[in-house]
Amino acid sequence: MSVLVTGASRGIGRALYDGYLARGETVTGTCRGDPPAGGRWLRLDVAEPAQFAGFARSFGDAPLDLLICNAGVYLDKGQDLDGGYPPEMWAQSFAINVTGVFLTIQALLPALRAADEAKVAIISSQMASDSNAPGRSYIYRASKAAALNLGRNLAADLAPQGISVGVYHPGWVRTDMGATRPPRTAAQSARRRVQPFDALGPATTGCFETWDGRAHPY
Repeated sequence: MSVLVTGASRGIGRALYDGYLARGETVTGTCRGDPPAGGRWLRLDVAEPAQFAGFARSFGDAPLDLLICNAGVYLDKGQDLDGGYPPEMWAQSFAINVTGVFLTIQALLPALRAADEAKVAIISSQMASDSNAPGRSYIYRASKAAALNLGRNLAADLAPQGISVGVYHPGWVRTDMGATRPPRTAAQSARRRVQPFDALGPATTGCFETWDGRAHPY
């Protein structure tokens, strides 16, 4: 199976990359800077639209069975309602968490269409849920809600082409984004995350699931 993971140089993305590599899959990771040693890596900054055409050419025309859109940012943690949340923070967050997801999928559509039953897994968050709205983190919540909406609509349009799309909450994980208090390491989350990705298919396309495969309320 051919797998591509965006934002794979650290955190959950790296754990997913390593996990699929250990399973014997053909894995490609993307990173913004110098690639880690070993494996197959392509440079991609998902916030830079001009990079996607070259990225797609670099990946080539081989079938892609699973695309994991993992690259994301959480820039507004701790922002103050009265004076925080500057416009440039909104723009950067949406460029990465939403537009970057769409452009990645769009760029790799030929490779996904070439696979027998391709899958796209979008890493969102429980903070995308309308039913989970305790306040604060407005930019991150809004961007992840947009990614959820994007994934569900793509699922409808890509189903006739044999491409399934799922949206996933990876859990509170010990990463640079999740800090040090969360109960699960990125590797632990990645091991459990692989199972719902395996289960994704035409019957479940458009799903929004938790890190352990349970349906998440929208």
